[in-house]
Amino acid sequence: MLIAGAAVLGVVAGTCVGYLVQADRAPTALPSLSQASIAQVKGAGPEPLSAAEDRKVKVDGDLRKLLLKKPSGARKGLYTVGTDGWMGLAEYAETFDEPAGAFRSLIAEDEFRRVAATTWREGSTYSVEVRLIQYRQEETSSTAADAAADAYYWADSGAQDTESWPVPGTGDGMAYVHHKPDSKPGYLDMYSAEAHAWRGDIAMEIWVYDTKPIPKAKIMDLAKRQMERL
Repeated sequence: MLIAGAAVLGVVAGTCVGYLVQADRAPTALPSLSQASIAQVKGAGPEPLSAAEDRKVKVDGDLRKLLLKKPSGARKGLYTVGTDGWMGLAEYAETFDEPAGAFRSLIAEDEFRRVAATTWREGSTYSVEVRLIQYRQEETSSTAADAAADAYYWADSGAQDTESWPVPGTGDGMAYVHHKPDSKPGYLDMYSAEAHAWRGDIAMEIWVYDTKPIPKAKIMDLAKRQMERL
């Protein structure tokens, strides 16, 4: 016990001596927290983008101005699309197989904003309809991309009679030509082609109809030119 007690006293004494030695020493200086000054770039900053170059300005303006222009000599479509180039929510929902469900989804989930549309006719049977559907873009999701993905699914649902190709310059845009016509008694057979893509908060839909098969080049040309305007 005497030996153990002496060992404990020795440890305590050593600790005390250590504290006293440390207390007598001058404090060690800490490294500087400041950083070296950074040279500032001199001269004027870049010029702000013009309205034509700023996509945000362009797509938040009159969306109808971004639609493809009717070709020279084209006539009004056989049916009226919207009012003065705008399709309302209810009218757009009517283009779906289940309008009531589409209406609810467009409001509650998709953050629908507006649709600009145009249609025209060339010759006696060839017609085109173009729609630009704009959504309220959220940081957590891309409803325009989701809408395009849904369109891809339905366009591919008849794949045995459909050919599809990527639309150049669109990332994942697709064009489709349906080789089987829509046949109804008393009516001419109607062939169709379509294209879907998206950029930012806008989804593009193009529909082409004719009484004869529609070449790939026609739908591809329309899709590429429309996306270039976005």
